[in-house]
Amino acid sequence: MEFLKRKIEQDGLVLSKDVLKVDSIINHQIDPILMSEIGKEFANRFKETKVTKIVTIESSGIAPGLMTALKLGVPVIFARKRKSLTLVDDLLTSTVHSFTKNETNEISVSNKFLSSDDRVLIIDDFLANGQAALGLVDIVKQAGAEVVGIGILIEKCFQQGGSLLRKEGLRVESLARIQSLEEGTITYLEESEAILS
Repeated sequence: MEFLKRKIEQDGLVLSKDVLKVDSIINHQIDPILMSEIGKEFANRFKETKVTKIVTIESSGIAPGLMTALKLGVPVIFARKRKSLTLVDDLLTSTVHSFTKNETNEISVSNKFLSSDDRVLIIDDFLANGQAALGLVDIVKQAGAEVVGIGILIEKCFQQGGSLLRKEGLRVESLARIQSLEEGTITYLEESEAILS
């Protein structure tokens, strides 16, 4: 998605060969026009899958998840990373490790929001080692629901997450696939290479 790539190049900051900071457009300050376009793109890519629910993780997945849900006309559910006084019973839980924050969290969703009839699209901001996506897949499977796909804003293709998820037979659609952040430069995976991987 060229619009997203332009915004990353304009506003993103490469902090290291492994870390790209995009907090001015995606996860601290949110660009609503960009999120609207992302929602349209994901809705278009997954329209034939008959999605009934979007599942994401707090907090960076909420904006793109909500915009996609709006375009598809379905509810969005977000997995919580922190305990809530009102969310204590009948929880679907999984443990995920965050590469960027170097911390492990138990994520949870109320069992009443997912059922075996649901066809779930998972949306998240980054795909690095795949732990957040795998945690969400685990929660969806605990509910007996079907994962119809995973939509990712930015995939770091030099890390194992994308290949791990695809080897599991999961459909992964990433809007910006980064091949390298070496020497402070963002290099995207060419479309011909992306088709092969």
